[in-house]
Amino acid sequence: MLRGLYDWTMRMAASKRAPWALAAVSFAESSFFPIPPDIMLIPMVLSDRRKAWWYATVATVASVIGGILGYAIGYYFFEAVGLPILKFYGREHALDSFMTFVQEYGVEAVIIKGATPIPYKVVTIAAGVGQMNIWAFLGASIIARAMRFYLVAGLLYFFGEPIRAFIEKRLGLVMTTFVVLLVGGFVAVKYIF
Repeated sequence: MLRGLYDWTMRMAASKRAPWALAAVSFAESSFFPIPPDIMLIPMVLSDRRKAWWYATVATVASVIGGILGYAIGYYFFEAVGLPILKFYGREHALDSFMTFVQEYGVEAVIIKGATPIPYKVVTIAAGVGQMNIWAFLGASIIARAMRFYLVAGLLYFFGEPIRAFIEKRLGLVMTTFVVLLVGGFVAVKYIF
């Protein structure tokens, strides 16, 4: 199955419909779909590196719009829809700790969690359940998703095919390192200024 999905994404990457497929996957992944947009973004950028920034923008915008659906699922339909999604990912028990994290750190929590390998739909649904301020959520989502997709697109743009294996195997490590540096920056700003 994974081989078939890989073959499909490689064929789709060169298609005129590729940006629409990337947008659809990015939107769905932010609220319910299990496959991350990177499976589309990576081959698309490698097929035409000149469009790397456009593809990162498509993924970011669609992901944030999908995040609004995830937020709505958490806010309005948690018991019926949100809880089964979290159970599917084995994250239903993490909801309380994430909500405490969001209440304590707010926007920074969404940025940190939204940029890491944690499924973004867990973040969006939990933000809705916790009734986080929608504008703060949107701002944090834009920052988190842009960081993720522009980092991937940038690495591929500058390094091309050789960086592909590194990204596919170690994206979690790269994003976690970036988030640690980001958190360090938040802490430094909070205590230094």
